[in-house]
Amino acid sequence: MRFYIVDDNPAVRSMLEQIIEDEDLGTIAGEAEDGAQIDIALLAMKQVDIVLIDLLMPVRDGIETVRELSGGFDGKIVMISQVESKELIGKAYSLGVEYYITKPINRLEVISVLRKVTERLRLQHSIKDIQKTLNAIGLSGAAPAKEPSAGEKSIVSCGNYVLSDLGLIGEAGVKDLLEILDYLYRYESSNPLEQGFPQLLEIYQQIARKKLGPSATAAGIKKEIKAAEQRVRRSVNQSLTHLASLGLIDYSNPKFEQYATKFFDLSDIRIKMRELESEQASSPGLIRHNIKKFIQVLYLESKKLME
Repeated sequence: MRFYIVDDNPAVRSMLEQIIEDEDLGTIAGEAEDGAQIDIALLAMKQVDIVLIDLLMPVRDGIETVRELSGGFDGKIVMISQVESKELIGKAYSLGVEYYITKPINRLEVISVLRKVTERLRLQHSIKDIQKTLNAIGLSGAAPAKEPSAGEKSIVSCGNYVLSDLGLIGEAGVKDLLEILDYLYRYESSNPLEQGFPQLLEIYQQIARKKLGPSATAAGIKKEIKAAEQRVRRSVNQSLTHLASLGLIDYSNPKFEQYATKFFDLSDIRIKMRELESEQASSPGLIRHNIKKFIQVLYLESKKLME
């Protein structure tokens, strides 16, 4: 996700930027100190997904800015302010602002709100992408990816094929998942997986060391492990959203039938399908992703393609 921060306080802008980057919530597309400095064209050029905007600013406040953006900005807007006026907050909501962060900035609140906004956008994007695909090909399933030829087959190429079936082309966590597949394939050459998969932490540690090189510090490895875990978790969630979307459109979709219950519990698929129908994210904790199971199934499905 790409964020644009609008606040006349540079300390607040810096704090929000740091939280977004530290938690790997997305990238900062830009920032401004007043609402008068942004418009629809700028946000479109910067490919902004989410705008965080202060309610009170000297030239053009948040309410007026949101009014200017309404109808032309397809992303989400998060209002930020220490003002607790119900009238002002009501105006913001009436203009389509669905999320609100209070000042002084609370790190946990920011993380919670931005994750909710991001998840909502991902749900909407997933539905739109699938509908576009279905309209383009005139079928009830996504366009098939090209399976690697016999001479091209490797654990990575086959894994990439499976991930594309799971709707993960272009996701940040795809590279991590392919690195994990490569590691597991090399690991299995001397450690039969019948004796058990390595622990997730061990896998992430190996991937982090490979990425950062021999000069990596313990702190650097720890930070990279945390970032990789978040990227993979988001990709797993996106895969669930993609499969649930296919099942919602056509329960007999071949990709849905082939992968859904292999990678995910049926109860989680049903919860995600209800989310998509209502366009409302479920309560936190209802879906608990089994990352290890996802990786194991991905590895086995990728190996099967190599045969």
